Amino acid sequence: MTRKIIYIINPIAGTKKKDVIEKYIHQQTTAKNIPFEIIHANSSGNYETLIQKINTENITDVVAVGGDGTLNHILASLKHLPIQFGILPCGSGNSLAFAAKIPKKIPQALQVIFDGHANHIDAFYINNQFSCALSGLGFDAVVANSFANKKRRGLFTYIHQSFLHFFKADAYHFEIQLNDFHFKVRAFLISIANSNQFGNQVTIAPQASLSDGLLDIVIIQKMNKFFLPFTILKQLRAKKKMTILAEQLQKKNIIYFQTPTLKIRNIQLAPLHIDGEPCKTEQAFNILIIKNCFKLIQPAT
Repeated sequence: MTRKIIYIINPIAGTKKKDVIEKYIHQQTTAKNIPFEIIHANSSGNYETLIQKINTENITDVVAVGGDGTLNHILASLKHLPIQFGILPCGSGNSLAFAAKIPKKIPQALQVIFDGHANHIDAFYINNQFSCALSGLGFDAVVANSFANKKRRGLFTYIHQSFLHFFKADAYHFEIQLNDFHFKVRAFLISIANSNQFGNQVTIAPQASLSDGLLDIVIIQKMNKFFLPFTILKQLRAKKKMTILAEQLQKKNIIYFQTPTLKIRNIQLAPLHIDGEPCKTEQAFNILIIKNCFKLIQPAT
């Protein structure tokens, strides 16, 4: 099969210099004798206009050069097409890329585009909004909103914003409805994950698989804020000493389960983020897995 690649570069994702990356992509793809085109992400996040180009020019691959938000926009428009998708991780979190074992460094990640294998990956809907990696309600959405308004991106900025908002964090009332039962909870955050991590190799849902047909739901319940960092460290599977300390200090503060679908009643209109980008929240969410939604190029091994 003759490959034809479109690279879509988000110039504001993360902190890496995109002009250097663009030059490298051009050099390496030319050396491989693969026809390609490089375009920049558009401000609307809508790529419907590419559909005709992909079909008429027999494009085989679309590669997102950015983070989870960039990939989200591309997939939301193009996921139904019979093409392969790739990631060169340049965002602040890159949760889907790292869950798929795609290297963080651009030279190695680009080699995966050339030599990797495309596998079917799940995604999910939150009401009518598409998510490819991880979305959430509550504290992490507050941080995502603050982070989105900062001129400077990157891990340091994200950690800084998390620390600033930690002391102001409040718990929200939710009702969770599954097929066979429902329960009420007051929680600092609810994470809905297809990816197993927040990004930057920080695992939030250790049992998550990109293609098992299940969503991993992590609920951090209301507790004394003194215990909150230790409880989160426990869920993130931090170093053994911290894990033991978390277990000693507080138990059963985390609800973790897997399901293909659920409903959440958002009683206090907790803020929402989808794949790291702040979104308008709603009073109720119907959440549904999309099995084998798209094909993602991953390391062949």
